[in-house]
Amino acid sequence: MSLSAPTSLSLLAFDYGTQNIGVASGQSLTQTASELPALKARDGIPDWNQVEQLLKDYQPDCVLVGLPLNMDDTESELSQRARKFGNRLHGRFGIKVEMVDERLSTFAAKEEAAERGHRGNYAQAPIDSIAARLILESWFTSLD
Repeated sequence: MSLSAPTSLSLLAFDYGTQNIGVASGQSLTQTASELPALKARDGIPDWNQVEQLLKDYQPDCVLVGLPLNMDDTESELSQRARKFGNRLHGRFGIKVEMVDERLSTFAAKEEAAERGHRGNYAQAPIDSIAARLILESWFTSLD
């Protein structure tokens, strides 16, 4: 399922992880994205009440979930878990979910955090939500 942006779409993007799940919001008309606070996860499982609140607050037309593929296009265990997370979002909330290739988004997020002054202290840097914003921005770029 590939969405196009003939009208303005509201979106949420998730950078899935087993301890933290990065979150960003955006809209397609201006192709802008903003980082939101990351969600804590226990072995990849978020507090679904927090996810539900995000969906109520932002009312996205679609949710993007980063798919961490290997450089050779194969899927890893984390890829399968990210897909499962996307399937649960769709199943629980009936929202459209699109998986987005997120290769190198975490690397780019760490570079950006360092540029912001988070010198190696990634525990306090919003890496996961920066990555979610980068996933959303790359999706916008793919529309062009």
